[in-house]
Amino acid sequence: QVQLVESGGGLVQAGGSLRLSCAASGSIFNINTMGWHRQAPGKQRELVAFITSGGSINYADSVKGRFTISRDNAKNTVHLQMTSLKPEDTAVYYCHTFARTVVGGVWTNFWGQGTQVTVSS
Repeated sequence: QVQLVESGGGLVQAGGSLRLSCAASGSIFNINTMGWHRQAPGKQRELVAFITSGGSINYADSVKGRFTISRDNAKNTVHLQMTSLKPEDTAVYYCHTFARTVVGGVWTNFWGQGTQVTVSS
């Protein structure tokens, strides 16, 4: 099994910064993609950013220019540096990976428990 543990969430004023981190552990053979989704109260979960093992990156339009995703493949970690935060960024942020645990095994989606990010006006 794969476990994802997030850290770095909290309360910050508008215009401030936070750095989220996620570490994957457990039985891992391959991790293809790691990234972040978020879900605000009453809204659907949305993709924030993801990065592949080869370094290809995608961002949601709403965070381009403000958020930066990075990855350490050797440590199976992913980070999200968030700057110029806005109240609309308030949400629970979930770490995600698409991975398989054994050679030739099925690819599976794994999710962290989420970390709260609250941006005050």
